[in-house]
Amino acid sequence: MKIGVPIEIKKHEYRVGLTPHHAAAYVKAGHEVFVQKGAGLGSGYTDKEYIAAGCAILPTIEDIYAEAEMIIKVKEPLEPEYKLMREGQILYTYFHLAAEKALTEACVERKCIAIAYETIRDRKGQLPCLRPMSEIAGRLSVQEGAKYLEKHFGGRGVLLGGVTGVLPANVLVLGGAGVVGRNAVAMAVGLHANVTAVDVNIDSLTEMDTYYAGRVNTLYSTEAAVAEQFQKADLIIGACLVPGAATPQLIRYEHLPLMKKGAVIVDVAIDQGGTCQSSHVTYHDKPVFTEKGIVHYCVGNMPGSVPYTSTLALNNSTLRYGLNIANKGYKAALKEDPGLMLGLNAHSGHITCKPVADFFGMEYVDPNTLF
Repeated sequence: MKIGVPIEIKKHEYRVGLTPHHAAAYVKAGHEVFVQKGAGLGSGYTDKEYIAAGCAILPTIEDIYAEAEMIIKVKEPLEPEYKLMREGQILYTYFHLAAEKALTEACVERKCIAIAYETIRDRKGQLPCLRPMSEIAGRLSVQEGAKYLEKHFGGRGVLLGGVTGVLPANVLVLGGAGVVGRNAVAMAVGLHANVTAVDVNIDSLTEMDTYYAGRVNTLYSTEAAVAEQFQKADLIIGACLVPGAATPQLIRYEHLPLMKKGAVIVDVAIDQGGTCQSSHVTYHDKPVFTEKGIVHYCVGNMPGSVPYTSTLALNNSTLRYGLNIANKGYKAALKEDPGLMLGLNAHSGHITCKPVADFFGMEYVDPNTLF
């Protein structure tokens, strides 16, 4: 199979779909890998390294899409790429279709094969290709939140961990029992903050309570209970996730006036629509904005700020699925692995991910009936 690796064109995105080392695995398996000139530079990989791994370098993104049977990316295709996608071409990347109707419609119109990292499941029912980025985003969320609590960034001027004689900041993690949430909790606890984890999964909250031996407050999510915590929080991490669907917006406009002026919201779920009604996507060059006195951090590709770490982590999780698709053909690979089949979001003009179809009121087609 011909594999194409384009430069990511999302603003301030430095990750790359394949490292030279991971590209070499495709070459060794008998596939051709075409890498756009300079695609790996943001993550620290030169064209020479790709050539040494057996890849061919092509000058433009148009060349990559024209040559490749399967495109391996990191972020969802953007509008300039829609016209480059073609019928029957496999796109293997993050899609987050529920957050972007135009992309959903483009996948239908172009009749591509959209296999989304974020909805692939393993034998345990977990999300193996989403997990590493969720871990990174969860850890970064506290790091960034602590920074933007500083006064010169518009925050309250609160040190997350406090100091002798002064109480630490209150950190509220919405979706605290998920992968993003657990990593955010771990970082916040490590910085000595006063942490409250909110979730609807009572079993996971029980495990967290036992693990931290009372150092983390656990709270079952109800509207009233969460609204009360908004008033106390210095930093709120929005870490909720409904795989393939839009994120529930737990923080509404009317909640903002209840919060402390200069409190910070880090909306990790912004790539799926956001946990907060007042959120909108921001970028690394201007990551925050203030709404009703509350600082919002809403970068849609948080792991892109640490591309070396995140590219390696992502490649490690996506390689085996990608190789199966390339080695066996996507139909055989999907049929053999029900978890990989769940990653098929669009196929030949049909929406094959039910949460996406339901969200947009579009027709859902069971992928098992297509081939």
